[in-house]
Amino acid sequence: MKTVLEAKDINKYFRKPVLFHVLKDISFKVSQGEFVSIMGKSGCGKSTLLYILSTMDTDYEGGLYLNNELITGQEREKLSYIRNKHIGFVFQFHYLLSEFSVLENVMLPAKKLAEKSIEEIEHDAMNKLRILKIDHLAKKRASRISGGEKQRVAIARALINDPAIIMGDEPTGNLDSHNSENVFNVFKQLSDEEGLSLLVVTHDIDFANKTDRIIEMGDGRIIG
Repeated sequence: MKTVLEAKDINKYFRKPVLFHVLKDISFKVSQGEFVSIMGKSGCGKSTLLYILSTMDTDYEGGLYLNNELITGQEREKLSYIRNKHIGFVFQFHYLLSEFSVLENVMLPAKKLAEKSIEEIEHDAMNKLRILKIDHLAKKRASRISGGEKQRVAIARALINDPAIIMGDEPTGNLDSHNSENVFNVFKQLSDEEGLSLLVVTHDIDFANKTDRIIEMGDGRIIG
């Protein structure tokens, strides 16, 4: 199975107000089509790790590989391109632009990438909305749809550039159990049917138990 993401001996220090070793020798792989969750108590380093894996934080020791290419130490512009093209993000808060339509919100990352015509981007965006069964909302303003629908739109937006991996930071943290299950089912479908890799930080044990594998963190280390 092809490895999509690999962390090799990742160490992270906070230097102020005092030296603090926040991530200790973190190593793991995520394969293509694998759905992995990261769990651990607050303050164990989950979000710090996700920030490094997403290429946003470059101040760490060790190596980060995406599609077997070393991305540690790349120029800022190259990292920005990698992030936009190869990594999709879904957060606890959907961060949709409320005055824009659902379709316009989904198109934004592809417009930023600027590798396709507007017509192609619109076609792709409608396709993603169709996969998530919300194409009927395309013309609605983002402010006019429900919380569960907003999170689906956020997932469609994360998919628009056909990323290698989707990273989620508490993607169901703001949703009720019904909508949490919907989001899980969408992720599972993307993993099973589209061969997409997913790495999700969550506090939701029911969600994590249904994923392919749980990486458990404690005190800055992987403990299980």
